[in-house]
Amino acid sequence: MHGIRTGARPESELRREMMAVLAHAPAARLSELWTAAAFDAAAEPVRGPETGLVTVRGRMGGGGAPFNAGEATVTRATVRLAGGEVGHSYALGRDADKARIAATIDALWQKPELRSRLEDLILSPLRLEHDAHAARRAAEVAATKVDFFTMVRGED
Repeated sequence: MHGIRTGARPESELRREMMAVLAHAPAARLSELWTAAAFDAAAEPVRGPETGLVTVRGRMGGGGAPFNAGEATVTRATVRLAGGEVGHSYALGRDADKARIAATIDALWQKPELRSRLEDLILSPLRLEHDAHAARRAAEVAATKVDFFTMVRGED
């Protein structure tokens, strides 16, 4: 996940990226940033938060026939702001607060005048923390890398 580059990208792609940032965020950190940002957003619940199961699909080798790998718990929420903006979210796990906060942020993001404030106070810190965690994880994995090689003898 990298910073949002507005360029000529469609709004739906920007929104999808913003929601990915929220989906990857730890629930406690999202709640902390949301509280500190102090947005005045009276969001009326439309649906949920409610928890259910989704089927996880997989493919062998990345290109084989799809198969059902199992199920995962997901919590979803939909909220409506006083101005009519509707926000949706799905969060892996059972954290209803995370789903509600993410749905509210989605609804607020639909107001162009609030996007930069949302970016500065919530999305950018989450994105930076996610990137730092991913870099640490990549370094840990790289430290265990083993290079195999074959020595060819002249007796072939």
